[in-house]
Amino acid sequence: MNRGVLITFEGGEGAGKTTLIDKIEAWLLQKDLPLFRTREPGGTHLGEQIRQILLQTTDPLSPYTELALFLASRAQHIEERIIPALKAGKIVLCDRFNDSSIAYQGSGRGLGLEKVDEVCTFFSQGLKPDLTLYLDIDPEIGLSRILRGKDRIEVEKLSFHQKIREGYHFLRERYPKRFHLLDASKKPEEVFRAALKLIENVCLSNT
Repeated sequence: MNRGVLITFEGGEGAGKTTLIDKIEAWLLQKDLPLFRTREPGGTHLGEQIRQILLQTTDPLSPYTELALFLASRAQHIEERIIPALKAGKIVLCDRFNDSSIAYQGSGRGLGLEKVDEVCTFFSQGLKPDLTLYLDIDPEIGLSRILRGKDRIEVEKLSFHQKIREGYHFLRERYPKRFHLLDASKKPEEVFRAALKLIENVCLSNT
């Protein structure tokens, strides 16, 4: 690898991101490629503490507070983990990144897609993914897949999750070169094969 590659994974609740990342991670490890897997919010000691607040707190959070916490976690994550991994020439698999904030807080919470996109760019030092894989699914179907106890975000009304999907579709139109939609209603193996074609193209162009 001449330089690292940042691949981000996006999707609504129950879209199957974890399953897809597991499969991609296993494939990359078989190829003996340098790899760093991480997630947001989280990825650092501070980030994991913020994650607990965001997903488990019973205190009311204003949309602005929620966004600020996500951005604080991301800023630390980028500085402490992601940039060093990219400088080391690793393929970074990141479960959620700026697009989540734009879809969830910009669209879902109504803070504004353009405004949140601008703020995210600042807090992430202008770092952009080389490839974003968005797992698209009807929110009602996605939420029905969640069998464990739901967190603070997952228990929101269906209308909130529908707005999130609209936000992601906005991003697909705005960033067509890096942002690719995968039909998450298909079988996991089909989703994986579609994702692999995109990942191979990005990784091969950086070897």
